[in-house]
Amino acid sequence: MAQQTQVERVIPVWGRFLSDMGTPQACAEAGRGAVIRSWEGLGYHRRAVSLHAAATEIVQSHAGVVPDDLDALRALPGVGQYTARAVLAFAYERDVGVVDTNVARILARAVAGRPLTAGVSQRLADDLVTEGRGWFHNQAMLDFGWGRCSATPVCQGCPVRRSCAWARAGWPSPDPATSSSGTSRPQPRFEGSDRQLRGQILSVARRDAGAEAWREELDGQFGRARVDRALDGLIADGLVAVADGSVSIP
Repeated sequence: MAQQTQVERVIPVWGRFLSDMGTPQACAEAGRGAVIRSWEGLGYHRRAVSLHAAATEIVQSHAGVVPDDLDALRALPGVGQYTARAVLAFAYERDVGVVDTNVARILARAVAGRPLTAGVSQRLADDLVTEGRGWFHNQAMLDFGWGRCSATPVCQGCPVRRSCAWARAGWPSPDPATSSSGTSRPQPRFEGSDRQLRGQILSVARRDAGAEAWREELDGQFGRARVDRALDGLIADGLVAVADGSVSIP
């Protein structure tokens, strides 16, 4: 839930979700529609579809227990390198490196001093983990990248400044983090975006509204062609269904 969404928005939804669907079995049995409805306010709703699909696969193939194997985790719907390794590091305390946008900046600046591909970043992250300290190491890296080695780094007084490859080179331009794989890019404006449009259609779907109750307003705001494209995308993603002009959560 916290991927690409602010934690303040996640907390209330997360609490309700754990109460209602806090295990793979409960999530799978609740059905995809219930998971999509629970996602209201979080955005990027395809994550909800993937979460339900992953819970179903965990129940069917792993006896309802989240696997502790990298390949098995990667095989779950919607689970990539970061999520799989985060589960291993924080749930199972394995000695693997977790690379998000915060960690990728540290690796490019302090460790390599140059832009990195995703594969090289992951190998560096794994090599840095001290045996038996995976949980602590990754917590520290994530916090350091968020609070110190951020998009606008605070180099004055930095505890790793003397060993930082970028600092030792005199902070040459461009910042190696800016062109490294996995580091954040500015998000497009939300107002008037396709993300906003998709979210508004989903809000309508949660109310099971008839066609005349929503098409006119959205067509006027975004244009009929854009609304049609967004609706087609939501249907293809399994997020909404349309029957007799009404849109609903499947």
